[in-house]
Amino acid sequence: MLIWERPEPSARASLSPLSRDRIVRAAIKLADADGLQAVSLRKVAAVLDAGPMRLYRYVDTKEELLDLMVDAVYGEIPAPPPEGDDWRAEVRSLVRGIRGAALRHEWFADLLGGRPHLGPAALGHLDATLTALRSAPGIGDDPDALMRALQAVNGYVLGAVRHEIVELRAERASGLTEHQWQAAAGPYLARAFAAGRYPALAHVVGNGSHQDPAEMFDAGLDVLLTGIAAGA
Repeated sequence: MLIWERPEPSARASLSPLSRDRIVRAAIKLADADGLQAVSLRKVAAVLDAGPMRLYRYVDTKEELLDLMVDAVYGEIPAPPPEGDDWRAEVRSLVRGIRGAALRHEWFADLLGGRPHLGPAALGHLDATLTALRSAPGIGDDPDALMRALQAVNGYVLGAVRHEIVELRAERASGLTEHQWQAAAGPYLARAFAAGRYPALAHVVGNGSHQDPAEMFDAGLDVLLTGIAAGA
């Protein structure tokens, strides 16, 4: 039986009472501080001042714990405000929520993708996204068109968010901000461009608006949603 259908054990009087919520919150705190490699049932038990075997009354495996952590983060994402017939605004709100959650909890991006998450908050977010996309021109009740649109949105969000997280981690590892790294690499690229190499890249670097990550995320999403509307 999946953990989503398994009742939580009744509470016991103890110096360190446990619940799935306390276990999950402790695990999220560990992951936020030191990444997913810092999360284990033994380490969570130590944080909660409880024996590891006690945790197995609530969670059978680390995989179940990760599922619970992912769903807790999905639960932080607010439902989109009613936008009437503006399906793009609703999709935009939902995927911005994913990006915001990943920036608060970088490990969350590492667990996105693959098979759908089946927790109630994750399924609610998925259903809200499908509902919004269903209102796009030409999709309606066509399940295949709806799934193609969903895969396109999920693929964009996963790639964009992971790219942003990788850049943040690289910045911390190198000790250089994005601007500092660009300044260090600038002379090398300038010489390559002056020699006539990489003309398309030279055009972008020399003439682009250099948007911040949030603006770039929204701009790319708008391109995708325009394509969904045009291709339906």
